[in-house]
Amino acid sequence: MCAGPTYRNDLSPNATPESQIRLELYARMPGWQPPSIRMMLISGGLFVLTLLTTLLVGTVHMLAFLEHPPPGIVLGREWSLWQTIWHQPSILLLGIPYAVPLMLILLSHELGHYLVCRRYDVDATLPFFLPAPSLIGTFGAFIRIRSLIPDRKALIDIGAAGPLIGFTVTLPFLVLGILWSRPVASDTFGHEAILFGEPLIWKILTALLRNDPPGTDLLMHPIGLAAWFGLLATNLNLFPIGQLDGGHVAYALWRRRARWVGRGLWLVLVGLAIHNYVWIAWTVLTLFIGFWHPPTVWDDRPPDRKRRIVAWLSFAVFILTFMPDPIRLVP
Repeated sequence: MCAGPTYRNDLSPNATPESQIRLELYARMPGWQPPSIRMMLISGGLFVLTLLTTLLVGTVHMLAFLEHPPPGIVLGREWSLWQTIWHQPSILLLGIPYAVPLMLILLSHELGHYLVCRRYDVDATLPFFLPAPSLIGTFGAFIRIRSLIPDRKALIDIGAAGPLIGFTVTLPFLVLGILWSRPVASDTFGHEAILFGEPLIWKILTALLRNDPPGTDLLMHPIGLAAWFGLLATNLNLFPIGQLDGGHVAYALWRRRARWVGRGLWLVLVGLAIHNYVWIAWTVLTLFIGFWHPPTVWDDRPPDRKRRIVAWLSFAVFILTFMPDPIRLVP
């Protein structure tokens, strides 16, 4: 049931001129709209393309993980892999343990936002996936909110739903990935190797689930790699800056003071970018996103105790998934 229509025409006689404008605008705006056929085709098409790119990348990750790759493939020679895929497309099935978990994690994150928007009668697009021929196979996914958010309670629910649901879906894949990864000697990784950082939740689960000998590192199973990228996506979105998921939650708690929180975290990002250049892109992107957040319709209505707990729970997930060195290259 949608909560929005129950107070869509609730115009407060004591509202300030600024908030009265928002109230009148909200009363005239249509609520949640079912997706058009064009939107469904675009969303579905991008989903299929992203599934394909993640299958390709997942196949590469699985071949790197296997001790004995299929005949005809020479690791380190990309042409042999693409030649094999061209003549034997079924080899892409090797990418399923990576592609399917990653797509489920991203989809659950965005559907969390989308379904809560629908509950509050807030119009939003379907999830749009971004295919990319990169180390991950995608630049992630997003939805676009196209109407005003009624109050700060709804803002917390909408902002926190994606990261919390996505994190919950990630955990079983993370457990399987840690269990199925295999220890290798630390000096196994030669020059130009890519080392992935370990967020706090990874360290906790590894300590609980494994007892590897000293002097070893984990060669991640592709399922664990997909879960790792899910943790990274969750963490980036939970930075309390502007209109990121964490920015929604921060504004719902602190209103205009949230922009100072965002500016402080952005300075932390600058320090991280100096420490590790992989943070440069996110530092620049968040600067373009900005620190301003639009007010909700009934902005003077504070979130209740339950929503404050949800907000702080999302910040706890931010801490559990944070890593100062997400990716490090061995020179």
